[in-house]
Amino acid sequence: MSKKKKPCDCPKCLPAWLAAFGDLMSLLLCFFVLLLSMSSMDTKKISEAIGSLAGAMSVLEGGTKTEISKQRILESTPIESKDETSVEVNRIKQAISEMNEMLQEGKGPAVKLKETESGFVLRLPASLVFKPGEAKIDNEDALLFLKRIALLVQELPNNLELSVRGHTDNQSPGSKSPFQDNWDLSSARAIAVLKELLLGGVKADRMHAAGFASYRPEASNATIKGREKNRRVELYFYARKNEKESELKKSILDKAKALK
Repeated sequence: MSKKKKPCDCPKCLPAWLAAFGDLMSLLLCFFVLLLSMSSMDTKKISEAIGSLAGAMSVLEGGTKTEISKQRILESTPIESKDETSVEVNRIKQAISEMNEMLQEGKGPAVKLKETESGFVLRLPASLVFKPGEAKIDNEDALLFLKRIALLVQELPNNLELSVRGHTDNQSPGSKSPFQDNWDLSSARAIAVLKELLLGGVKADRMHAAGFASYRPEASNATIKGREKNRRVELYFYARKNEKESELKKSILDKAKALK
């Protein structure tokens, strides 16, 4: 008698048709997902994208044309705009950085630029421009810097005005100073800087000078470093007010006074 074969020890597997059915279900799921994603897209965008791609690859069929709307061309084309003020401010910043590099060799105070809501302020340390208690500019580096600033100011928009403001600390000018008090000293320093800008070509009707003595400090006058920060000349650039607007406000005030 023939011996019986031992049964196979292999584990029982799923039927072959079930594996094919699972693959079919996966393909159908992917198909419906693609249909759903394509139905939510803009058909016009798809056709434009396909047309531009085909045109770039030179595979357009004869007589086939693709058109992209003018609106989309305008939206996709970057518009280059130049802000004259921001360009000149960047040039002023560059001039300041070069000046500060020269000052670092002598370990002097730095020139600073601060932006405000109505414009920007260029701060010149008094020790850079003037000797203690004096209002005459003898520093050649400071004179060259002011000439360069004057050239840049001429390229700024005409609606920007310049206010040159002198500031001091709370110490008196001293017995050797030709000025009696800080009011005279701060005003004289502001006028000296303004005259250098005039010599540099800045129009006189765009500037004015003012002295604030020690009444607008940047730091405490109790320390040496604080007093050094307070001794400064500021070039304050701001937008000129509309003349019609000022005339309107003046007429309103006149009418209000007449009603009283």
